[in-house]
Amino acid sequence: MTATTFDLRRPAGRFVLGALAHIGRLSLLVAEMIRGLSEVRIWFPLAMTEAWKVGVGSIPIILLVAGFAGAVTALQTGYQFSGNIPYYVAGSLIVESVVLELGPVLTGLILAGRIGARYAAELGTMRVTEQIDALETLGRSPASHLIVPRVLAGLVMIPALTVIANVTGIISGWVAVQAVLPVTDYDFTYGARFFWRPFDAYYSVIKGFSFAVCITVTSCYFGFSTEQGAEGVGKSTTGAVVASCVMILLLDTLLAKLLLH
Repeated sequence: MTATTFDLRRPAGRFVLGALAHIGRLSLLVAEMIRGLSEVRIWFPLAMTEAWKVGVGSIPIILLVAGFAGAVTALQTGYQFSGNIPYYVAGSLIVESVVLELGPVLTGLILAGRIGARYAAELGTMRVTEQIDALETLGRSPASHLIVPRVLAGLVMIPALTVIANVTGIISGWVAVQAVLPVTDYDFTYGARFFWRPFDAYYSVIKGFSFAVCITVTSCYFGFSTEQGAEGVGKSTTGAVVASCVMILLLDTLLAKLLLH
């Protein structure tokens, strides 16, 4: 019998080389996107169309998710509430939980599945059907036609959707908490203002903007790098959603460490 040993250097080397290759291709894509910003007459009307699809098309699901998130937060607050704590603290807990965490993070995760999957699937289909190659053959920049409008639409609309999610979650929490605790409107508004910091609103928008960059650039990169026909489109779509969700959670932790401490 011959003894076999497992050498970690080979898989580690393949992982490092693959990661460097992804970083290089992503850097080239970002450079092409920056270069395409000069062609305003091309990407501006396309960006308006994409902004409508991203913003208006995502409002129903954002309202639904944020409403349930605020209501569940209020119900759990009522379940865990102790009688020796002033009732106005419930308003602070609900508002801070929604604005600092639930609103931006849930919005980012939902849009990673809705917007990220759509971007990756559209661009992946264009790649495998050689539509992107046709643009390059005609001397047109695929970045200004396909990537810049999608990225800019996401950068504008996802922070706006985050604000809508925050407001919806606070309102639903306000209504729900009164069903489980004897909290008056004055108690809720007093508690919401007592621990409120103006930076909390800026922090929520910063998180929404960061998640927008993550979702749009990642999904466009996966779609642009699609290979192997229909199977590759499925892999790119799945990879875009998974990578976007993981990066959102990592950014959430990093921003909390950098901006809140």
